[in-house]
Amino acid sequence: MIIVTSKEKLHIAWVSLIADFLLLGMVVGPPIAPFMAGSNFFLFPQIADIIYFLGDHICPQPNMGLELAPPFAMIVCMRCYGTVSGLLITRLIYTINSGREFYWLSQYGLNGAALATVLMMAYPWELAAEVFGLWSYNNYLVIPFGLITGLAWGLFAMPILHHQTKLTNEKIIP
Repeated sequence: MIIVTSKEKLHIAWVSLIADFLLLGMVVGPPIAPFMAGSNFFLFPQIADIIYFLGDHICPQPNMGLELAPPFAMIVCMRCYGTVSGLLITRLIYTINSGREFYWLSQYGLNGAALATVLMMAYPWELAAEVFGLWSYNNYLVIPFGLITGLAWGLFAMPILHHQTKLTNEKIIP
């Protein structure tokens, strides 16, 4: 968020800017890494190696990623990408209404945190069910669990990360 006063002073909300930059990396990185890995253009393969390294340490099942540029697959499974998609959806919604609606969970304090935590458990519960053999991995099955987790996380965190400020006579008041 950038706010410009009448004297053209620039205020940058660094937390919001960094959070958006990281979210952009999480949205764009997984689908673009396979194409970069298969490319011989400039430094693309080395950048893809860095992205794959990150994915290997973030996703519990990176080998389940979709093959977008065979033999190279996305760096994360669809459960993780569902989570990222949920975060992106909540960021876009927050851009529209600035956290003024009833469904932004951080406004409810500990109750909102508890509800977000319960909803975020969709991902680990589904993963545990797969690990214990209740079902096998299926992209159509895991995406909704990741999406629920990402939406819950976003509905709680977006108002905190992207808190809007108001200007009054050159003073920035939260």
